Amino acid sequence: MVYVHLADGFEEIEALAVVDILRRAEIPVKMVSISKEHSVRGAHDIYVAADLLFEEADYDLCEMIILPGGMPGTKNLAAHEGLASNLKNFAEKGKWLAAICAAPSVLGGLSLLEGKRATSFPGFEEQLLGADYTEDRVVRDGNFLTSRGPGTAIEFGLAIVALLKNEETAQRLRKAMIV
Repeated sequence: MVYVHLADGFEEIEALAVVDILRRAEIPVKMVSISKEHSVRGAHDIYVAADLLFEEADYDLCEMIILPGGMPGTKNLAAHEGLASNLKNFAEKGKWLAAICAAPSVLGGLSLLEGKRATSFPGFEEQLLGADYTEDRVVRDGNFLTSRGPGTAIEFGLAIVALLKNEETAQRLRKAMIV
C-alpha cells in the first residue's frame, strides 16, 4: 500500500498525477487527509475527497509515503506531528519516502536527507538540510525519491512505478500515456 498525503494547499497535479499513474500500474494507493476532513482543498481551489483520514491509516501496511508539494500544503505537512513520526520511522526502517516540489523540505527539516542526493522546487534548496542538492528532475538515493515540481509529476509517478513494480511496467505506461 502507498499513502499519498493531502494537506490543505497541496499541489493538485503532483498528488493526482501520481495517484492516477499508480492506479494504472495496479499499485494499491490511498490518499490520506492529514486534516479532520476527507475533503481537502488544493492550492488552486480544487477539492479532493481523500480515501482515509490520517487516524484511519495503517502505516504497518504502507510501503511508501508520498508527499506532494504546494503551499501552504507543504507547511501543513511539516506541522503534523504524527506524519513527522511516521516519516522518521520509515527512514529508520529503510522504507520508501517520496516527496516532490516543496515537500522535500519536510524531509530536510527532519534531517532525513543528510548525505543524500535530493532535489526540490527552486528556492527550497537551503531547506534540504545536509543533502547533496541537484537540479535533476527526479532523484533517487537509497530509499528516498525526490522531484522538482508540477512539470515533473508524471516522471515522478513513473519512477515510483519502476521502484515498486518494475521498469517494464513504467515503460509500458510511459508509452501508453504518450510521455
